[in-house]
Amino acid sequence: MKRRTVLAAGAGAFLPLPLAANEGAWPSRPVRMVVPFPPGSASDTLARGISAKMTDGLGQPIAVENRPGAGGTIGTDVVAKAPADGTTFLLATAAHTITAATYPRLPFSAKGDFVPITRLISTPLVLVVHPSMEARNLQELVALAKRSPGSISFASSGNGTSHQMASEFLKSLAGIDILHVPYRGSAPAQIDLVAGRAQMMFDNIVAVMGHVRAGRLRALAVSTPERSAILPDVPTVAESGFPGFEVSAWFGLMAPQGTPDAIVERVAELAGKAVRSPDLSERLVAEGAMVLAERPAEFRRFLDADFQRWEVVAREGNLRIAE
Repeated sequence: MKRRTVLAAGAGAFLPLPLAANEGAWPSRPVRMVVPFPPGSASDTLARGISAKMTDGLGQPIAVENRPGAGGTIGTDVVAKAPADGTTFLLATAAHTITAATYPRLPFSAKGDFVPITRLISTPLVLVVHPSMEARNLQELVALAKRSPGSISFASSGNGTSHQMASEFLKSLAGIDILHVPYRGSAPAQIDLVAGRAQMMFDNIVAVMGHVRAGRLRALAVSTPERSAILPDVPTVAESGFPGFEVSAWFGLMAPQGTPDAIVERVAELAGKAVRSPDLSERLVAEGAMVLAERPAEFRRFLDADFQRWEVVAREGNLRIAE
């Protein structure tokens, strides 16, 4: 397959990509980007931001299609079963690798039914505690948990979320016994955390910044390998004595298995340009995100490591989500 990007004379638009000598150009019809979460979610907002910018390069409109439910597995299954013709893509999140480890039965193979295209952005989680907690840093929190096993509860936005899995990962690395309290979303979990009915939580950096700045919550550590630009004085979990700890709320694009390599490369290129565009990238960075725009091979390596990480955490914690 040969890819040619030709600038239409005087039009400034890309001509479609030929698939083969005897086939029509791609894409010959509108493209859909399936978001397995509701309208207004972080993944939905990102999908709409990049799809608008990718449309010109594709020469076809991109429709964002929300298919929420069952921890993101309903929309993901739609893409797994779609034709591999380059007209259906998945806006995948960290839930993709987590559900593979925690759901005993899935209607698709999270590893085998998809081709990774690009990991677009990564957002740190922040470990926050109620100000009444004695712990001023992560080492002190771990010591407190070891002195009183089972006495500290950690809130999450729900079973099988990255918020829960980050705490389970820390629990495993630190050898501590802490109690999981799942909520229906981040907002109600934060309400109980601020009220002191829960003691700790990993949450998205944007979601908790207001509480941290107001002193209603104390930030102890961030979950990514590097410190966050909007919380530069807060160390990483790895810096705090737990090397190898890395958890993020990531967002990327995938396609059904069998999608031609030329299409995968072209979509990665267009999506990368979209997410790196000044207006979108500046807004994302201001909200604490890291703009990645990885190539397909880079994204595949990341996924391999992420699948392995959550398989170990789920096995050690005996974590299974009831269907």
